[in-house]
Amino acid sequence: MWEKLLFFDRRIIFVFIAIAVWVPFLTQLELPPGQTNPRTQALYDAIENLPPRTPVMVAFDYGPSGMPEVHPMAKALTRHILSRNLRLLGVALALTGPPMCQDAFSSVSQDLDKQEGVDWVNLGYKPQPVAVITQIGEDIRRAFPEDAQERAIDELPVMAGIHNYDDIGLVIDLATGNTPGAWIVYAHGPYKVKVAAGVTGVMATDYYPFLQTGQMIGMLNGLKGAAEYEELINHRDLGTLGMGSQSVAHLLIILFVTLGNVGYFAFTRRR
Repeated sequence: MWEKLLFFDRRIIFVFIAIAVWVPFLTQLELPPGQTNPRTQALYDAIENLPPRTPVMVAFDYGPSGMPEVHPMAKALTRHILSRNLRLLGVALALTGPPMCQDAFSSVSQDLDKQEGVDWVNLGYKPQPVAVITQIGEDIRRAFPEDAQERAIDELPVMAGIHNYDDIGLVIDLATGNTPGAWIVYAHGPYKVKVAAGVTGVMATDYYPFLQTGQMIGMLNGLKGAAEYEELINHRDLGTLGMGSQSVAHLLIILFVTLGNVGYFAFTRRR
């Protein structure tokens, strides 16, 4: 029996993992995210404390490959910001960012009856992140004279009175790369604008030093961070559903690892 367990066909394991991922998602299994990370709570509180109609800039620095972890964050943040009657500015330092921005903003704004150009705007993509971040600090019109729809931003009510970081209450970078570091160095450093981030789980440890020094005010950590934020705004969505699949799959992996080790030691002892 132990020998059979030790040389278990891995294809059967793949089938079990597929079932563990799909069944919770299809049945919409919702597991509580547990205790909220203080960094998640800090970002939530920062948005809660902004006065109405304060501009919040969200940078969409990810693409389709990062959607499972980061896009639920984008939708949860969008819902919170718009429901607080804040102005929402979307920018992208990644070429694949504008479609992510448009999907998050448009889908959530329909539920909240918010208007493009009045409550939110997708300013589109610009290359050379350092140059773009610096230009926004001088005058946002140097970096984004038009939005993604090629409309002059001076014609959009949402952009009224916004010139540089002095007029923006918070910058949030949603990223799968190293762009949060650029926002910290070139936006928070010289212009003292508040910066937060939402990153994949494997990236989070790189940014804890910036959280500890106060250079970032908060951070969403992977899919769990998205689920925690959905719990805070009382609107469970893809983050919560994804955590159900992820949690069940992790438990199954732990079970297989445990059985594999038990089988190995029992088999070698018998030999």
